[in-house]
Amino acid sequence: MSEIRWFEAGTERSAPWHSENGMSAPRRVVVADDRMRADTAYRLACEGTAMLWRGDFHNARQLLKAMSRRADRKGLPQGATPAEAFHLHRRARGRRARTLSMLLVPLEHDYTLALRRSPDVRRACTEAYGPPERPSVVALRELLGVIGSSQWRRKGVEVPALGARLRPHYGVFSPVRGEYVDLVAQAPLPLPTVDRGAGPRTAFDLGTGTGVLAAVLVHRGIERVVATDTNPRALACARENVRRLDMARRIEVVNADLFPPGRADLVVCNPPWIPARPTSSIEQGVYDPDSRMLHGFLYGLADHLAPGGEGWLILSDLAEHLGLRPRRELLATIAAAGLRVVGKLDVRPRHPRASDATDPLHAARSAEVTSLWRLAAARTPTSAS
Repeated sequence: MSEIRWFEAGTERSAPWHSENGMSAPRRVVVADDRMRADTAYRLACEGTAMLWRGDFHNARQLLKAMSRRADRKGLPQGATPAEAFHLHRRARGRRARTLSMLLVPLEHDYTLALRRSPDVRRACTEAYGPPERPSVVALRELLGVIGSSQWRRKGVEVPALGARLRPHYGVFSPVRGEYVDLVAQAPLPLPTVDRGAGPRTAFDLGTGTGVLAAVLVHRGIERVVATDTNPRALACARENVRRLDMARRIEVVNADLFPPGRADLVVCNPPWIPARPTSSIEQGVYDPDSRMLHGFLYGLADHLAPGGEGWLILSDLAEHLGLRPRRELLATIAAAGLRVVGKLDVRPRHPRASDATDPLHAARSAEVTSLWRLAAARTPTSAS
């Protein structure tokens, strides 16, 4: 863990630096309090100077909001092509995030936030960071995200397809965009082979996250689901949700990079939709560098399908509208992986950004369609994996 250093009351001090998005420790740090003006704070942040807050907690939040308003005045750049607009948009959002992360707050050895009128953040920090070990310094912007995540975890996210709430953990993609869940709840289940009973018995849910799709499959009558992930937070989150839904006897959550051993009647995968490199662990649910997870699913699917089985690929075409991955590339990969398309279900997004005309990516977002691709092996498997 890196450290930050600063002078306070004529003495050099230091503390471990904590950042979930991989931001390096600021090199220049000054002490700030309620006397700090927003223009001064924003200028310092733009210059790369961080401010360690020693004033009132609510005043720090107001200062961060004021800095945010100043950052937004610059607007976002417009690209000549959708792909260029996307890359410029990400670069500008990254600069904005780094600037707003220059307002820092200290956490004590037990995650106590030692500021006036500060909330009790110990539970939220323990949920996000694990058991406390030592004092540290974090960006106020990140801490507010940790607090918000803890509130979502306690409240839960309503999933109509389940008639229940799931509790997302910090750093785990939350099913707030429910259209992809609805696709899995509505798609026709693959017909079984003649000698295998009345319906699909087993399913794999690859990259399970909160466990929402595994739960929907059990809700639809799948007897056994193996849900995989490699993110420790996702594994803990899915296991907790499975227990709360009383599905632990039918859903096994395992640490695996995509496929578990064996074959299944149904294999479901909802990979990150954008082929770009994530800049933090939180972005890993959105960005898939070089389409690694997508290609891993497609090229491994035929060897993990039982006879008569299907693979369901849930994928937005936003990347196509942004010029990042053409449809012909996806279709060519499906064919090269020894697969064929047996059906497709589409749904339009319902989230507010799809209709926000001020969004620099509005043209692509307004045309977006999320699809469930029903895939089957183009050849018959010869042996079990």
